[in-house]
Amino acid sequence: MSTQLCLGIESTAHTFGVAVVTFDGDILSNERAMYTTETGGMIPNDVAKHHERVKDDVLQRALTKAGVTLNDIHLVSFAHGPGLAPSLRIGKDFAIKLSEGKHVIGINHCIAHLTIGDLICKTKDPVYLYVSGVNTQVIAKAGKRMRVFGETLDIGLGNALDKFGREAGLGFPAGPKMEELAKNGTLLDLPYTVKGMDVSFAGLVTKATQLLKRGAKVEDVCCSLQEVTFAMLGEISERALAHCEKNELLLIGGVAANKRLAQMLDTMCKERGATFSAVPLQYAGDQAAMIAWQGILEWEAGTRMDKATIDIRPYERTDDVDVTWR
Repeated sequence: MSTQLCLGIESTAHTFGVAVVTFDGDILSNERAMYTTETGGMIPNDVAKHHERVKDDVLQRALTKAGVTLNDIHLVSFAHGPGLAPSLRIGKDFAIKLSEGKHVIGINHCIAHLTIGDLICKTKDPVYLYVSGVNTQVIAKAGKRMRVFGETLDIGLGNALDKFGREAGLGFPAGPKMEELAKNGTLLDLPYTVKGMDVSFAGLVTKATQLLKRGAKVEDVCCSLQEVTFAMLGEISERALAHCEKNELLLIGGVAANKRLAQMLDTMCKERGATFSAVPLQYAGDQAAMIAWQGILEWEAGTRMDKATIDIRPYERTDDVDVTWR
């Protein structure tokens, strides 16, 4: 093929994904396999075993869907962090193996959520509300970094919902089941914890679990958890829009799939004359198209990495990365 292609590999947490993306931003394939449980949460070594088991199948599906072979690939991009170290190693080792005769680049998973959002939603310079399992952050570009203007002080919203989901026997991931149950619930009293630009979810989950054990209906607790946590996110997002003097809000990360959260943020943006966008479901959660696209952006901006020394970065933050591509 004459068009340059990047093969992206995602393996930071529960999802193992492989995608093929052109250097022009056309997504030719975006295949994945997700580790799930009926009860309980993620055990890192079990997740890594899942990724090892499915990686070749996911790769073949991605290549077949794109109508290409490994010989057509010019660049291999993988998520070097942040994430679960055992899972990250599976992705890194697979990328190195597949990159024989090709260039390879490791990128930040969280940054990739931001840039795939810009690609899909055509946003130019938004405030990003990044809400996933581990991450809950309000981010905007300032200077040469993606600066975190507010974040969770304890656990990410996705993990908070999953923690409650384990107590309620909803399995993993719990978010979609909670969203459905919440439609038939009514509000209970839960703590609303916003501290400046930061939020806290731990006490709220503890209270929700106590209410459930005292006999509260699971539908009511799910509804209350959603309404309170989403209102907290709306408050800090609105404050960030004002502080950064921006007029676009982009919702990204796995929890962006929640329609009630998007509805509440859209209402807030309309009231202040801003534009709201949410990354579509297939690009909201962890997937490999975003890894490929970020690899392309950094490659074209001049980033080069040595295969002999390339490694995982399990604790790398969003604001650790120099923005060279914008």
